[in-house]
Amino acid sequence: MSLTVDDFDYELPSRLIAQAPLAERSASRLLVVGRTLGDRRFADLPAFVRPNDLLVFNDTRVLHARLFGVKASGGAVEVLLERPLGAHEALAQIRASRPPGAGAVLRLADAFDVTVLGRAGEFFHLKFPPDADLLALVERYGKLPLPPYIRRAAADADESRYQTVYARDPGSVAAPTAGLHFDQGMLAALAGRGAKLAWLTLHVGAGTFQPVRVHDLAEHRMHRERYLIPPATVEAIAAARASGGRVIAIGTTSMRALEAAAQGGELAAGEGETGIFILPGFRFRVADALLTNFHLPRSTLLMLVSAFAGMETVHCAYAHAIASDYRFFSYGDAMFLTRGDEMLHDAV
Repeated sequence: MSLTVDDFDYELPSRLIAQAPLAERSASRLLVVGRTLGDRRFADLPAFVRPNDLLVFNDTRVLHARLFGVKASGGAVEVLLERPLGAHEALAQIRASRPPGAGAVLRLADAFDVTVLGRAGEFFHLKFPPDADLLALVERYGKLPLPPYIRRAAADADESRYQTVYARDPGSVAAPTAGLHFDQGMLAALAGRGAKLAWLTLHVGAGTFQPVRVHDLAEHRMHRERYLIPPATVEAIAAARASGGRVIAIGTTSMRALEAAAQGGELAAGEGETGIFILPGFRFRVADALLTNFHLPRSTLLMLVSAFAGMETVHCAYAHAIASDYRFFSYGDAMFLTRGDEMLHDAV
């Protein structure tokens, strides 16, 4: 199948791009995609989860990855961390009137200096002070990096609402947004339903917001992201399978980590990097269902969801969501889908 970026385009009214979270995490809407489309509330999710199902969450924590500073010339710079490379180096995007060259020194937050070591594709390779921990500096002096389609600066409320309630391992520059709908009450309700919960970590990079710049998708190369699959999660997935339960990926980041770790044929515990690009025709080995938000037009995440549930199914679901005024993107509503070769058994 020859696919182009145009196959994943759609028109979205700007008024549907959620600019702030709702007052309650679980107050969002839920589009259930099965034999028919069902308009529900996120609070209804436990009704679509069966005993012995396993929900797999991404426990990454968003860094204060946006830093402001100046070049030696006095020109302003904005640095958006892509990912740390150890304790004192990182890849980053830099916005400036003129991009800094190798050897340039940037003064960030009027507190510390970083040196530009060179370029790594679209990113800059930066060296942070050797006498301080990079993550500690970023957390102290940086700002929370809201996505580019949220047209406002981060507010105090975003410090908690742009993190999941189970965020543990710092390393992302964007939230795993499907998880933002969950509060402790919802986690307890799912456990009360007889479902099990498991965890993995995938650190989301700034590349997740970069547009696909090729027409023919066979030419696209994905950004790479770090992930960790604990042995306990592999064991929980095996137990769910043995008891007839489904594996439900909470978000595309959980899906990417699971499927990347199963490319050898069976799911393997451990850590690594993945540049996996999931398009229609991809063979899914782990996930049976997916909870996700609505994604940008022409994005690799929309391509992943289309590969999972079917292009026509996703096209119809998005058309319905737009006509029904669902809220889109990070602070928007959610959808629950099963794999294209399966159907929901619950009545929608």
